[in-house]
Amino acid sequence: MMDRAVLRLVLLGVFLISATSGSVKKKENVDIYSFHINSTVTSRYATTIITSRVANTLNESQEIQFEVKIPKNAFISKFRMVIEGKTYDGVVKEKGEAQQQYNVAVSRGQSAGLVKSVGRTLEDFKTSVTVAALSKVTFELTYEELLQRRLGRYELLINAQPMQPVADFKMDVHIREKPGISFLEVKGDLSTGDLANAIKTTRADKDAWVTFYPTRDQQTKCKSCGENGLNGNLLITYDVERRNPKGDVVVSNGYFVHYFAPSNVPRIPKNVVFIIDRSGSMHGRKIEQTRLALLRILSDLDEDDHFGLITFDNEVSLWKRELLKATETNLENAKSFVKKISDGGATDINAAVLAGVEMINRHPREGTASILILLTDGDPTAGETNIEKIMANVKEAIGTKFPLYCLGFGYDVNFDFLTKMSLENSGVARRIYEDSDADLQLQGFYDEVAVPLLTDIQLKYPGGTNLTKTSFNLYFNGSEIVVSGQITDNSVESFTTEVIAVSKGSNVKYQDTIMTKDSSNVPPENEDFMQRLWAYLTVKQLLERQVLLKGQEKEDENKEALKLSLKYQFVTPLTSMVVTKPQEGEVEVADKPREGRKEHFDDFDADPVPDNVQSLPVQQPNFVYSIDEEESAYDFIIDVQPTYSSPIHETSPPAVEDVHSNNFLLPVVGQSKPLCFDIPVPHKLRLLHDSASEFSMNGESLSEQNGFHQIAFHYKKNHHLIVSTKSISYRNGQDNVDFLWGQEKTQHNTDGVSLVVLENELNVTMGNIGVVVLSHKKDGVMFLWPAIWEYPKDISLTGVLGKANISYEEIKGSQTPTLKINDKEVKASLETVSDYRLHSTPIRECWLVPFQAVMEAEISDFTVIQL
Repeated sequence: MMDRAVLRLVLLGVFLISATSGSVKKKENVDIYSFHINSTVTSRYATTIITSRVANTLNESQEIQFEVKIPKNAFISKFRMVIEGKTYDGVVKEKGEAQQQYNVAVSRGQSAGLVKSVGRTLEDFKTSVTVAALSKVTFELTYEELLQRRLGRYELLINAQPMQPVADFKMDVHIREKPGISFLEVKGDLSTGDLANAIKTTRADKDAWVTFYPTRDQQTKCKSCGENGLNGNLLITYDVERRNPKGDVVVSNGYFVHYFAPSNVPRIPKNVVFIIDRSGSMHGRKIEQTRLALLRILSDLDEDDHFGLITFDNEVSLWKRELLKATETNLENAKSFVKKISDGGATDINAAVLAGVEMINRHPREGTASILILLTDGDPTAGETNIEKIMANVKEAIGTKFPLYCLGFGYDVNFDFLTKMSLENSGVARRIYEDSDADLQLQGFYDEVAVPLLTDIQLKYPGGTNLTKTSFNLYFNGSEIVVSGQITDNSVESFTTEVIAVSKGSNVKYQDTIMTKDSSNVPPENEDFMQRLWAYLTVKQLLERQVLLKGQEKEDENKEALKLSLKYQFVTPLTSMVVTKPQEGEVEVADKPREGRKEHFDDFDADPVPDNVQSLPVQQPNFVYSIDEEESAYDFIIDVQPTYSSPIHETSPPAVEDVHSNNFLLPVVGQSKPLCFDIPVPHKLRLLHDSASEFSMNGESLSEQNGFHQIAFHYKKNHHLIVSTKSISYRNGQDNVDFLWGQEKTQHNTDGVSLVVLENELNVTMGNIGVVVLSHKKDGVMFLWPAIWEYPKDISLTGVLGKANISYEEIKGSQTPTLKINDKEVKASLETVSDYRLHSTPIRECWLVPFQAVMEAEISDFTVIQL
C-alpha cells in the first residue's frame, strides 16, 4: 500500500506559501480564467486561501487537475470544490476512518491521490475532477501556519506556476503586527525585470500589503516565464519592532500569545563540540562539503568561545583532548586538521557522542552555554549498535546539562533515531540534503545556534491555563520563544507575564502587565485567529512529544491532539480529510509516512481502525488527504496493490470472543476506545434500513459461528441481492446475475445499483448508500461481515449498524468501570475483539456494554422474520 517513502526535513524555518494549477493532459482545452492567492498574517499566524477557477472549453467532459504547493508545517483546514452550483466540502475525520476508503480504492484497482514533497520545503496537494462539457469548476484550499522566526526574520515564499497565462491572476498578502513592522522586503524570481512593475507594497505602522497583479502579457515575458506562464516565486521577508524586551503579548477572545525575543542581551560564550562522521559512506561530495562548512564555521567562532573537533568511523579520533579557546592560532590549526579529514570505516555513533559529552564535562566554565552538534549519514554499524541502548547511554551522560543537535546527511540515515535522540536531549534534528549547497545548509544551521543569549528559560502566566510549552533550554539571537494559552478569567482587566532566565551567569527576570481590554487590536474578521493559533501550537507540540512518551501518558496526549485536530478541522498526523467527489466509484487516498522510514498505510500511532465508519458524511465515494507525524518535508510513493494486510497487528494478543455471540464495534465521538456489544446467535437481524430510499440490509447468523451466513440487500421494490458464504445472487426482474467468491474482479452496474466482486470482497452501492461485505475464514469456516463506507449525512439510518454519533464519558472513582451513555450510568468491561470490518481483522480494545444501553431498544426490535 504505502511502503516506500523518501523524506526530508526543512532546514530553515520559513513560512512557505506556494500555489500552482498543475499541468493537464489537454491544457489547451482547459482555461484557468482566475487564480487568486490570499494570505492574511495576523500576529505571525498566517491563513492562506488559494482559489482556482477553471473552465472546460471542450464539447465533451474531461478531467481537470488542481495542484497547489503548501508548506510542510502548515495544517490544511478547508478544501472545497464547486461544480455546476453544487459544493463539495472536505470534512476532517480521525485518520483511521480513511482505512475503509483506502480499502475500497485498492479493491477497485484505482490509483491513490498524492500529497508529495516538492523541493525541500513544499508539498504538492493534487487532485482532479471530471468536468462536463463547457462547464466550470472552482477549487478552494485553505491552510494555516504559525510563522517561525529564524535569523531575525519571518519569510513568506509565494511560488507561482499556473502552467498557463491567467487573465485574472492575483496575489494579495496582508500582514498585521501589533508592535509594528520594522522592515519588509520583496524579492525573488517574480520581482525582477518587467514583473517588478506588477508588485505594489504599501506600509503603515502596523500593517503591510503586498499585491502582485501581472497582466497576461507580463506572465509570458519574465526571465523565468514562457508560453506556460509564470514560473517562479516571491519572497516576502519582514520582522516586527521590538521596543519591549519583555515581549509582545496579544490577547483576543479569552486566548493570549506571548512572543519573547529580547535582543539587548549580552551574548553568552559557548562551548561547542562538532562530532563528524567520516565513515566510508561519507565518501566524495559529502565529506568535501562537510570540510568546507567546518572551515566557514570555524572562521565565525568568537574569541571567547571554546570548541572541540571529534571525527569517527569505527574508531573515535579527538583533534585535541580538551576544548580550546577560539584564538587565531587554534583556529588555523583546526582548519588544517579539517582539510585532512578523510572517509573510511564503519559508524560508531555511541562512542563518538559519549566522547563529545566527556569533552564538555572535562571543561566546565561558568557563564557559558554548551552545545553538541553531531553530523552523520548512516545507521550505527560499529561498537554499540542497539539504538535504544545508544539513546539511553547518551541521555544518561548528558543529564539535561546541554542540548544535542543531530544533523542527518542524506536519505540513508536513520532520521527517526536522530530525531528522538535530539528531543531527549533538548535539541532538534535536521536533515541535510545531498545537493550542491549542502555546505551552506550546514553553515545555516550553525548560524541559528551561533549566538546564545539566555539559558534555562522559564515562562509563567498567573491567570493562564492550558499553556503550551513554557520551559526552554536555550534562547538564541534571531529566534523567538512563543507561548500561548487561555486566560482563566475573561473579566480581568490586566494580564501578567513573567520570564526567568540565566544571562551570562546571572539570573534575569522579565515581568510585564498588559491591559487585556486594549491589547488585542485585532480586526473583527480575524477574531478567532488567536484560538486557532493556540490550537495549532498545542497540536504541534503534542505531536512532537509523542516521540518521547509511552503508555497511558502517550495515549492521553494523543487523544488530546486528536480532539483538537477534529475540533479545528486541521489535517494533522492523526486526521484525514474526506471529500466527496461527483464521479461515482472514485476514491483517492493520500498519507504522509513518517520521516525516515518505510511504512504501511495503517502503521501509525493513531488508531488505524475506522472508529466511525457508519457515520462518514459523504454522498459518494471519497478521496482522503492526511498527514503523518513529523513536522518534516518528504516525498513518498503509494503502491496500490489488489490485496492488503495489517502487519502491525500480527503479534497482537488473541481476541476474547464468545462463540455464541457476535461482537459489534460501535463508533463513538471524541474517544479513543469504541464501544462494543454482543448479540446472541442465531438471529436474523435488520442491520441497516433507510425508508426514504427504500433500502434495507438484513443478516442471518448461525449457531456457534462468527459473523453472518447470509446477508440480503433490498433496494426499492425490484432490486434484491442475496450474499451467502458460497455465492452472490442479484435479481431485479430483468437482470439475473450470479457470482462466485474467489473469481476474478467482476463489475455489474444497472439502474442505480453497482456491484464489484473481488476475491474475498463485495462492494455494493445502491442509490447513495455503499456497503462492503468481506468474506472471512476462521478455523476452516467461512463467514461474512458488512461495513458501511458511505451514505449522505442528511439521512437517518436505523438498524444494528445504523447508530451514529454516540458518545460516552468514563465515570471516575467507581469500583467497577462505569460509563455514562445516553445520560445513564452503565457498567462496562474492557474486552479485546477482532474487527471484521477490515481484511486484516485487527485486534481492538473496546468497552463491552449491554446492547440495550447503546441502542436504547431490545434485540427483538431489530429482528426480522425473513431476510
